[in-house]
Amino acid sequence: MANTNNIQDPEINVGEALSKTEKFFETYKKHMLYGIAAIVIVAAAIFAYYHFIHLPKQQEAIGQTFAAEQYFRGNEFEKALNGDGNALGFKQVIEEYGNNAGEAVYFYAGVCELQLGNYKEAAEYLKKYKGSDAIMSARAIACTGDAYAGLNDYKAAAAEYVKAAKYADNLFAAAYLLKAGIMYEELGESAKALEMYEEIKSKYPQSAEGYDINKYISRIQNTK
Repeated sequence: MANTNNIQDPEINVGEALSKTEKFFETYKKHMLYGIAAIVIVAAAIFAYYHFIHLPKQQEAIGQTFAAEQYFRGNEFEKALNGDGNALGFKQVIEEYGNNAGEAVYFYAGVCELQLGNYKEAAEYLKKYKGSDAIMSARAIACTGDAYAGLNDYKAAAAEYVKAAKYADNLFAAAYLLKAGIMYEELGESAKALEMYEEIKSKYPQSAEGYDINKYISRIQNTK
């Protein structure tokens, strides 16, 4: 006959478990309530900050860029960057609002500095641009290359152009590769320059750079 002395009543086990649970909640009830209250307070603070501070600041910042963008589109880069005495320029918008007006302010400011011949400042702004659009990001990288080229740092310029070409695979990449090739020629690295030109010929033959690329290839081949 089987020994049934060690068989416990399921109802007793459940009762013991419930009793332990009740004791646990009784012991830590205050801690749990404090924890829940803290979470609610933090969530409310985040909500309040976002809706009553961040969003109004963001909308104000966006509004402040309107005049600067108009000057930028009209190629008035000095006013776009530094303002006109009444409206703020991108430089002042960044100083006052940071990127609350959007990441594009860094791109605009960088291009303005580039057009004004302030290459070091241009590179600093452009490197801060962290936009999500691949084509715009590639353009910012290429403009950084332009800034380095203006500083006669051809090695850094070539690296930025190659990076831009790889970042967004489209017809704009051909222009970046061409600039990289020219930088490599300036550095006396003909093999790398030829590599850039041949990539344009094979991948982007329909681009404006592709139509003229043979003359660049021939120039290097004829000097060997």
